[in-house]
Amino acid sequence: MIELTDKKIQKYLTPCRFPQPVLHGSGRTGAFDEKAVDIPFVFWHGGKFHMLYTGFDGKGYQSALAVSDDLLHWKHKGIILKRNMESDRWDRLGGAATWILKESNHLEALPTLKKVNGKYWLVYHSYPDTGYESGPAEIGMAWTEDEELLDWHFPDKPCFSWRDGEGWESGGLYKACIIEHEGKWLLFYNAKDRKARWTEQTGMAVSDDLQHWTRCRENPVLRVDRSSWDERFVSDPCIVRDGNIWLNFYFGYGKMYEDGHTHAQEGLALSSDLVHWEKVREPVLAYGSPGSYDCGHAHKASVVYYRGVLYHFYCAACPWQEGYPTNANGEYRTICLATSMPLDEVRTEEGNL
Repeated sequence: MIELTDKKIQKYLTPCRFPQPVLHGSGRTGAFDEKAVDIPFVFWHGGKFHMLYTGFDGKGYQSALAVSDDLLHWKHKGIILKRNMESDRWDRLGGAATWILKESNHLEALPTLKKVNGKYWLVYHSYPDTGYESGPAEIGMAWTEDEELLDWHFPDKPCFSWRDGEGWESGGLYKACIIEHEGKWLLFYNAKDRKARWTEQTGMAVSDDLQHWTRCRENPVLRVDRSSWDERFVSDPCIVRDGNIWLNFYFGYGKMYEDGHTHAQEGLALSSDLVHWEKVREPVLAYGSPGSYDCGHAHKASVVYYRGVLYHFYCAACPWQEGYPTNANGEYRTICLATSMPLDEVRTEEGNL
C-alpha cells in the first residue's frame, strides 16, 4: 500500500480545512433541503462555478444547483430533480444526482461539461421507498439542452440496476460517476449487499451509448479490506486523471476508533488501467477533531484544481447542536471544503481567488 508520506501523492492531499461549511440546508419546513445537504459535484459552466448537490427533507432525496464566483460563497440556483408522488414512475420519490459528463477527466483541467448528441448528460440514483436511502436504488441518465441546466428530461426506466447484478450489489446502488476513456463510457458505481450489517464496494461498467452497460468481469474493482480502516465501505467514487495515473477519491468506513465510534473518511486509490487499484494506506482526509463540523464523517468527494490549488469538497457530519440550521435525526450534515494550501496565502499572492 502507498504511505501518506509518499511524494507521489503529496499534490493530492488537502490538509487545510476551511473553517465554515460552504453550503448548508435551509432548515425551512417542507423545503427539499430542510434536514440536510449532501453529495457535492463541482464544475465550471456559463462563466461560474456550479455545484450539483442533494437535499434531504426527511422523505427522500431531491437535487439542486448552486453557483459561485470564488468556490467559497455559494448561492442556490434551483431544484433540478424533484419528487413527483402523483406519478407511478420508478423515480417518483426524487433522487440524488451525482455527476454530469465532463469535457476532460484531467485533474488540472477546468471541469467544463461535455455535450453528447447535442445534450448534457447527468447520472442519478433513486430509491423506491420513503425515508433515508430506503430500499435498493437504481441508476438513470437524464439529459438537457438548457444552458441554464435547470430543465432536465428524466428516463421512464433506469439504465442500470441491481436486479441483473451480483450478490455484492443486490442491496442497491449509490453514487455513480462516468468518464470517457478510449472511445468508451465507463461508469463507476457504489453498491451494497443485502446483509443486515452490509458491505459497500465499488464496481465498473462499460458502454458505447450511455444506456446499455456491461459489467466489468473483475467487479468489484475496488474492494473493502477487512484488516483496514475501510473494512466495510469503499464507496462514492470520484475518478480523475493526472498524467498516466488515475485517481479515485472514495470514502471508507468500518473501523472503530478510540472515541467509540466509526467514521466515514476520504481515501485515495491509484490505478494505471482503471481496473486494478492500489490504495493509500490511511485516509487522505480524516474525520475532524471533537466539536468540528466533520467530527462524525468526512466523505463523498468532489475535487477541483484551480489556480494551483486543489479544492476538495466533501459532505461533513457531526452531532446537531442548538443554532445549527438543519437537524437530520440529531445530525448536522453539510458541505465543507479542504484545500491543498491555506487560502489566505492564495489571496496574498493573487489579491483574490
